[in-house]
Amino acid sequence: MTTTHTTHARKQQWAAGLMLFAAVMLMIAGVIDIFRGIMGIARDDVFLATNGYVFQFDLTGWGWVTLILGAVAVVVSMGLFGGAKWARISGIVIAGLIIIANFLSLPYAPLWSTLMMAFSGVVIWALCVAQPTGGSPRQGASRMS
Repeated sequence: MTTTHTTHARKQQWAAGLMLFAAVMLMIAGVIDIFRGIMGIARDDVFLATNGYVFQFDLTGWGWVTLILGAVAVVVSMGLFGGAKWARISGIVIAGLIIIANFLSLPYAPLWSTLMMAFSGVVIWALCVAQPTGGSPRQGASRMS
C-alpha cells in the first residue's frame, strides 16, 4: 500500500512539474511573439523579405497576427499557473497555432521559427502528458519538498 501511495505521489509531482514547465514555456513564447509582432508592425524592414516563397504575407499584417497570438499565449499561460482546465486545452491549441504561424514565417527568420516550433512542441507534449487531479501547478511543485 505504501508503494502505491508513493508512486501516485511521484506521478503527481511529475504532473505538477510538467504543467509548471508548460506554463513558463508558453509565457516565454508569448512574450517573444508579442515583441516579434511589435517589430513587424512598427518596422517591417527588420525582417528579410524573400521572393518565390509559396506563402507570402504583408509583414505588417503578419505582425498583428503574431502580436495577437503572443497576447493570447500569455493569458493562457497565466491560466495554467492557476491550474485551470480551460487553460490546459487552450494551451495545446495556441501552441499548435504558434507552430503553424512559425512554419509560415520560416523564410523570414528560419532559425528563430524552427526554435519556436520546437519550443511549442515541447509545450504541447507537457500539456498532453501531465494529468493533474486538481490544484495549481505551484501547489504540486511545493509538495515536492
